[in-house]
Amino acid sequence: MIATATTVQTENARKYITQLCKHFAHRVDVSHSEGHGECRFVCGTAVLDANEELLRIRITAPDEDQLKETQAVIESHLLRFAFRENMQPLQWSAPAPQVG
Repeated sequence: MIATATTVQTENARKYITQLCKHFAHRVDVSHSEGHGECRFVCGTAVLDANEELLRIRITAPDEDQLKETQAVIESHLLRFAFRENMQPLQWSAPAPQVG
């Protein structure tokens, strides 16, 4: 598995997790709780975590093509939902190792 991650500064992080999870729940396996969500697509998995000012997104997938596909799906929908904030394209990078 390979991974990528991004962090978005927004006061609406929890709202966006709820919107994304509800939107994708009609098509893919989704779990959602307050401030956390997981969307398990065929191409990869997106894990979303929020606090009062940040939205963290971590994507894992079996290969680079599927990683990019999952990333594109999450990013395009988030940017659409966040149109009032004029959110810019996300800056993705390799995630920090998880402690655990």
